[in-house]
Parts: sequence; structure tokens; C-alpha cells
Amino acid sequence: MPIDQVETPALVIDLDAFEQNLQRMAEAVRASGVRLRPHAKTHKCPAIARRQVALGAVGVCCQKVSEAEAMVEGGIRDVLVSNEIVGPRKIARLAALAQEAKVSVCVDDAANVRELSAAAAARGVELGVLVEIDVGASRCGVAPGAPALDLARAVIEAPALEFAGLQAYQGRAQHIRAYEDRRQAIARAVEATAATVALLREHGIACETVAGAGTGTYAIEAASGVYNELQAGSYIFMDADYARNLKQDGGLNDEFQHSLFIYATVMSRPVAERAVLDAGLKAMSTDSGFPLVADFADALVARASDEHAVVETGPGAANLGIGTKLRLIPGHCDPTVNMYEWYIGVRRGVVEALWPISARGVGY
Repeated sequence: MPIDQVETPALVIDLDAFEQNLQRMAEAVRASGVRLRPHAKTHKCPAIARRQVALGAVGVCCQKVSEAEAMVEGGIRDVLVSNEIVGPRKIARLAALAQEAKVSVCVDDAANVRELSAAAAARGVELGVLVEIDVGASRCGVAPGAPALDLARAVIEAPALEFAGLQAYQGRAQHIRAYEDRRQAIARAVEATAATVALLREHGIACETVAGAGTGTYAIEAASGVYNELQAGSYIFMDADYARNLKQDGGLNDEFQHSLFIYATVMSRPVAERAVLDAGLKAMSTDSGFPLVADFADALVARASDEHAVVETGPGAANLGIGTKLRLIPGHCDPTVNMYEWYIGVRRGVVEALWPISARGVGY
């Protein structure tokens, strides 16, 4: 069907731009000589994960057991939960999932290591474990150096666990706008990670995997000589916030194209300076700002309520009449995706695919 017959609000993928993004990242990572394990928390969709694996990804990352279960059920055979999993039921489900696929998880606490070990042993499986170190995000992770060594030793000594390496993600650096500031933040992360890898090696412990990186910094980690597995996710969609990052030459980030859009309809045009859309806070995430209007000059989303978005308009949007459908570029793709059940894949104005967002929702 033509896209203009799609009911709104809807979540639309421009398939041409999406496929170019997939290909561009696959080629860049292949040329760097490292591995790509894209983050499925961005898309929450096994159909997309399978396309990433087909282009060379070794598997995917997830943040929750429920996401990992959806990926394995959807045919992905290698999943890293790049997060800490606590609580007996969640840990038991993680161990059960390791009966069906290769499953790894991150730790930053010795007691959690013991819990994972007991659950894996009870199931007769082996879990891969990455020690997470805090390299500047001030979120999860033990300190680099000696604390990481102590925890790695605990993993190695625990039954049914395999020490797989280090998780060293600098999330705060991903949206630092100036390239040099972003590079310096990652340089500090690389230095801390390299020192930890060296310390482990001195004590006879090899790091098969040194993982991290995101869409905003992946090229820096890839060139570091320290990281060997990259976890970028948003590159497939390229939301408005990532597009505000600056390149080394000072220009706006244009490496990847916008491919994800909120499709909305003008439901009211009470005055010339205002149009009201049928997609409000229940259709868009606003933590990184309001979406951008993709198809009309002089149109800006100014505010939103539950079921409405108010667009301020100028002369360039004079033809934005009632019933007009338009595309909005999400400010932050991940939480926006989480609001929808389906992707509508469109190529040159015609619907070509429907993909379920199987891992959406709060999950557990």
C-alpha cells in the first residue's frame, strides 16, 4: 500500500537509508579488523538483528533478560547481556537461555558472580562473563586495575562460568558534541582499559574480548588497538540527537542517514502559525528534545501532550493542511521504538515490510 494510506501515529523505516546504514557500519568495522556486536536495545527486533548478523556481526548485545530471550527466540545464537543481572528468577532465566544459545553477561560484584555460577551449574551450562569496569560513565562497573583483577579471578575460580574479558563502555562520551572533546573522553577510557588488560596479562589472564563503544565514538575505539568488539546500536536509525555531534572537521555528523520516522497526521490547523499533530507523548520520546520535522521547511515541534504535538509553522509550511501526513525524526530512537509494536518498512513511498518489535515494553 502507499505510505499515505498508513494510519498514524506509526513508526516507519526508510528501507533504502536503513540498508545503507547497515552496510556502511559493516564495511567500516570489517576494515578496522575488529568485531561488531550491535546493540539490540536500539531496535528490539530479531528481524533487524538477523540482518546485522548476515552482514558480519558476531551476535548482538541486550540490556535485559527479556530482550535476550526475544533475540534467541528470533534466531540469534550469540547474545551478550551487556549489563548486570540480579535476582534469582532473572538469573535462572539467563541460565536457561544458555541451553539454547551462547549467552554472556557482565558483572561488577563478587556475590553476583557466585549467584550466576550456582544457577549455571544447576542448569548444566556455562555462562560467559565480562567484568565491567567504569571508564568514565559513572554508572555500573568496578574501578579499572586491581579491583577488576580481583573480580576476574573470582569469575575464573567459579564453576560453570568462563571469563570472557572486559566490558568498558563510556556512555557519557557518546553525545559530547565537539569531536576533540569526545576523542579525549575516549582516550581516557582507552588508557584505563589498556592498563587493566595489561595488569590481567601480567597475572596470566587473557582478555579474549574488550568490548564497548557506541555510535558516537565507535571509530575511535576501533582504532585504539585495545577494543576488539564494538557495541554501536543507533547507527541503523540515526536519531536527531546523534546527528548533532560534530565531525573532526567541525561539520555535522552525516556518516549515517536518518532512517527512522514517526509518521503523523495534521489533525488541526486553527491558526496560520500552528498545526497540531495526532502524535503526542505516547508516540515519541522527548528526553533528547522534540522530534524534528523532516519534510516541511518552517515547521518546528514546540510542545506536546499525551495525544497531541503542537507544531509552530511559518510561510514554508503554508501547505501543511488538515489531513497532511508527515515524518518526524525522533530525538532519541531507543525509547521511541519502545512505544511501538511494529515497524513499517517503506521503500520509495510503498510499504514493503512489517517487522514486529518483539522485545518492546518494560520487560524484566
